[in-house]
Amino acid sequence: MLYHLLYPLHTIFSSFNVFRYITFRTIYAAITALVLCFVLGPWMIRKLQELQLGQTIREDGPDSHHAKKGTPTMGGLLIIFAVTLSTLLWANLTVGYIWLVIMVMVGFGLIGFLDDYRKISRRNSRGVPGKVRLSAEVAIALFVSVTLYIKPGFNPYVTIPFFKTALPNLGWGYVLLSTFIIVGTANAVNLTDGLDGLAIGPAITCFMTYLLFAYFAGNIKIASYLQIPYVAGTGELSIFCGAVVGAGIGFLWFNAYPAQVFMGDVGSLSLGGSLGTLAILTKQEILLVIVGGIFVLETFSVIFQVGWFRLTNGKRIFRMAPIHHHFELKGWPEPKVIVRFWIISVLLALVAISTLKLR
Repeated sequence: MLYHLLYPLHTIFSSFNVFRYITFRTIYAAITALVLCFVLGPWMIRKLQELQLGQTIREDGPDSHHAKKGTPTMGGLLIIFAVTLSTLLWANLTVGYIWLVIMVMVGFGLIGFLDDYRKISRRNSRGVPGKVRLSAEVAIALFVSVTLYIKPGFNPYVTIPFFKTALPNLGWGYVLLSTFIIVGTANAVNLTDGLDGLAIGPAITCFMTYLLFAYFAGNIKIASYLQIPYVAGTGELSIFCGAVVGAGIGFLWFNAYPAQVFMGDVGSLSLGGSLGTLAILTKQEILLVIVGGIFVLETFSVIFQVGWFRLTNGKRIFRMAPIHHHFELKGWPEPKVIVRFWIISVLLALVAISTLKLR
């Protein structure tokens, strides 16, 4: 809104010309989201406590987690509000990609909200039935995928890291792939959200990385120089990414160990869904496996654990899945697990960025 209100004034006051620059608006979207979280965070925590919207704990979880029972959850509502408002204030709203990614964030956030509310109201860790939740997630992701597929100028080919000429065109198969990426990423972030600050740290790193990818993909000169696909309009997604980074840092202020509030499924699903959408919009779908390597590791630890448990009649690979619980049960203090996962996330992001020149 500020872009549309103030930029046209640059013909009268030249200083307003600064609003044309994506870099300027990205910085202030991040600052806006950060300030909103700082200002509204304490109020939201009090409200969540008053409404008795406290976290439920898995009965089979580590003993140390039982002390977390009752900690306010659904803090992801703060992230969604801060990101949405900041993006609407600073982005060029004529770019359809902005509305798509906001729709995914809000849509997946609603699914997460219903899941959280059901857990709290029933006072157990079981939320919305898995099939119902998955169907809703697929419906949103499928809508986005089909919208992109039929959009003029959006090509259904996949960018393969390290290979500049390997661009397989999947046709309608791209709809299935992109739907899988959005839903898979949403649930991967959801699985990672098990310790104080564990999910939001790598999420900040991932969105910072895709902030760069969005800016590069939306600039025809930079895209040509780096030999990556140019996607007109994706530069504006940098503003959304900046808002998520700002909101993530603001939320981390309250979510850092020991957490005053948890993001809940409303936060993890909305962040994961929008991250998967960004990977598709910027044509860096496969690279998400590297950028979000922590989320991939957490997901595969659960898949392998469940598969091995069934194949061997009760034997386990890890002491507990997702894998962050395995390290807890090995005796690692919770803060050590969290920070080490953050470090790995940063290293993976640097590797992913380096691939832009390794082609």
